[in-house]
Amino acid sequence: MFEWIASPEAWVALGTLIALEIVLGIDNIIFISILVSRLPEPQRQKARQIGLGLAMLARLGLLFSLAWVMGLVDPLFTILGQAISGRDIILIIGGLFLLAKSTHEIHGSLEVDGDEHSGGKKVASFTSILVQIALLDIVFSLDSVITAVGLVDHLPVMVIAIVISVGVMLFAAKPIGDFVDANPTIKILALSFLLMIGLTLMAEGFDVHVPKGYIYFAMAFSFGVELLNMRGRKKRASAALSLQKKIVDTSEHP
Repeated sequence: MFEWIASPEAWVALGTLIALEIVLGIDNIIFISILVSRLPEPQRQKARQIGLGLAMLARLGLLFSLAWVMGLVDPLFTILGQAISGRDIILIIGGLFLLAKSTHEIHGSLEVDGDEHSGGKKVASFTSILVQIALLDIVFSLDSVITAVGLVDHLPVMVIAIVISVGVMLFAAKPIGDFVDANPTIKILALSFLLMIGLTLMAEGFDVHVPKGYIYFAMAFSFGVELLNMRGRKKRASAALSLQKKIVDTSEHP
């Protein structure tokens, strides 16, 4: 069971898998961050911790039931010549849920006037948030576990990689969530990213493979552009404030 410890290849695989698990967990972190923003501030960190804990349990559960996971790829029925398996059904339903949820959140984020007149955004219940996180964790975990099985032969290496990656995500979840919640434009960008992930999941469900690298690169590029825009807006606001201060000083001391 522990013979892999003496294998350099296993350690290289462990490092690679940890990095990939963290990258594949980005969409999970963003989804959790968007959902917990609906909760009161004191409950958000607890929801993040439980949500990522559920993600780890889902991944480990699927990992220890490899026979069932691999059986999901067996065709159940055929529609218009397209074989549909259990995995395809899970991915399609998960993609539809993510599309619907992201669209609803974007609509809610843009309804500023309605929120202001109603006294703020609606607060969701703690239980409903956890249920939504748990449902999407299963979908995201399928992708994670299939990646792990394809890269590594040793089960302990997979388990260690999943636990460490979730630990890193748990550490990063709060600052990422706070940053997204504090910047409306970044939140819309994150929701657009989740829309793309939803479309990708549906495409995968119909056996159309879309390399995740393209999506992550597009997201990173858009994020970099938005950071430049934020910096520009901050400089313009600072310049406007300085000009306003000079005008006030000039009017007071002509």
